[in-house]
Amino acid sequence: MKKWFLCLPVLMIFLMSCSKSSDKCNFTESSAVAVAAEVVYLQNLLNVNSVSATAHPSGIFYVVDDPGAGATASVCSNIRVNYTGTLLSNATVFDSNNAAAGVSFVLGQLIVGWQKGLPLIKSGGRITIYIPPSLGYGSEDRTDQYGAIVIPANSYLKFEIHLLDVQ
Repeated sequence: MKKWFLCLPVLMIFLMSCSKSSDKCNFTESSAVAVAAEVVYLQNLLNVNSVSATAHPSGIFYVVDDPGAGATASVCSNIRVNYTGTLLSNATVFDSNNAAAGVSFVLGQLIVGWQKGLPLIKSGGRITIYIPPSLGYGSEDRTDQYGAIVIPANSYLKFEIHLLDVQ
C-alpha cells in the first residue's frame, strides 16, 4: 500500500508534464513589408480617390474611424469583428460579416494587413485598412467553393472593420 502512495506523486507529476497548454500561442508578429512599387501605387490610388489615409511602415494605409477604448489586439489575440472587404479596382464587395454577434478569429491566422492594422485600435474601435497585394492575398486568385474567382491575384483591398472584442 505504501508503494502506491509513493508512486502516486510521481505519476501525477508525469501526467502534468505531458499535458498541453491551450494558452500557448504559436504565432509571431510578421516582419513583412510591402514592395515599394505596391506602396506607391496604393498611395496614388488613394490620392486619386481623395482618401486621406495614414501610411504605416509595413505598407498598409489606414483611417481610424473610432480608436475604441478596450483591449489592444496582438497576433495571439482572439478577436471578434464585423467587417466588409472590397476590391479597390472596382468597388466589388468580396466578403462581409455584419451579424450582431460578429465573427471570431485568432489575429495571427489572418492576412498580414489585418495583423498590422488591427493593433492600431482598441476593442470597440473602427478602422478602414487599405492593403497592397503582398500584405493581402498575394499573387494567387482566391476562389469560392465553385471555383469562381472572388479575389483576383494581386488585388488591392479595402477592409472596413469594427473590432467588437479582444480576448
